[in-house]
Amino acid sequence: MFESAAMMRTFIRLSLVLPLALACMAPNTGQAQTWPQRSVRFILTLGPGSGTDIGTRVLADRLTKRWGQPVVVENRPGGDAIVAINAFLTANDDHVLLASPVSSLTAHPYMMQNVPYKESDLLPIARTFNAVVAIAVPAPMQVKSLGDLVQTTRAQPGKLNWAGTTGALDFLFAGFLKMNGLDMARVPYRNPQDAARDLASERVQAVMASVATLTPLIQSNKIKLLAVSNSARFPVYPGIPTVKEAGHAELTFDGLVGIFGPKGMPLPLREKIAADVREAIMEQDVVQRLRTMGVIANAGGPEQFAASIREQRDLLASAAKALGLKAAQ
Repeated sequence: MFESAAMMRTFIRLSLVLPLALACMAPNTGQAQTWPQRSVRFILTLGPGSGTDIGTRVLADRLTKRWGQPVVVENRPGGDAIVAINAFLTANDDHVLLASPVSSLTAHPYMMQNVPYKESDLLPIARTFNAVVAIAVPAPMQVKSLGDLVQTTRAQPGKLNWAGTTGALDFLFAGFLKMNGLDMARVPYRNPQDAARDLASERVQAVMASVATLTPLIQSNKIKLLAVSNSARFPVYPGIPTVKEAGHAELTFDGLVGIFGPKGMPLPLREKIAADVREAIMEQDVVQRLRTMGVIANAGGPEQFAASIREQRDLLASAAKALGLKAAQ
């Protein structure tokens, strides 16, 4: 009798505890199904007019319609993307996401002795698009190709300037100069828009920047493109070769942009957001609109985005090694 009573008590306890345990073990899908419950904010690491800004605003407009909640884009440039990252981390809110070129983040270990955040603080949600990146010079400059720029720079050591705007593009261009034994002075800029304007006025003779940033000056015939750094030619300017075709594969770089979530954001929620992003950004009219702005739609989920980030880290590590730089531990 006593044994039966004990067995009954054990059975009752298990019947109460087991469902709770199973619920804790189950994927957190409920939150994903009901998200978003309010407005969503994208914090951008760059200012207005950048490829990241233009592409993210197009995406935000489509997501607003899809989610039935406002999607607000907030530009927080400065501090080599640290201003935006700090704002994102301080919010600690699953309705506040970080939109950024991966190049801004992968360069930090080589730029800072103490990076003020951990890699695990930024959870990859979605790969969104690639900003087309190009090497450009002033229109009056007597160079027609990347090879011409190399020859001109070599003939005038220390007399030409290039615009540096920090991040991975700086490392790649600096590595390109060193690998080819070229002496060109770096002029630092806080944002690529100022660098592009000074290129047009011939205060600097070369810049590596997004085509979205350069487009107004290309259209006004104030600057010209020598090559695109992306793996394939850009359909809007099909006559412009890739850097690999121009003989300088060391400059190859796809301007990867994506969205990050806060630490602890459940995978089902990240996958849900990524799926919505994919559907929004791969709509044919969006693809065409982005392309005219110098942006190539390239949607991917959390795992794909994380893999793309690792590839870019490896690429940047090679450029940093050529410059004798070591990543902060």
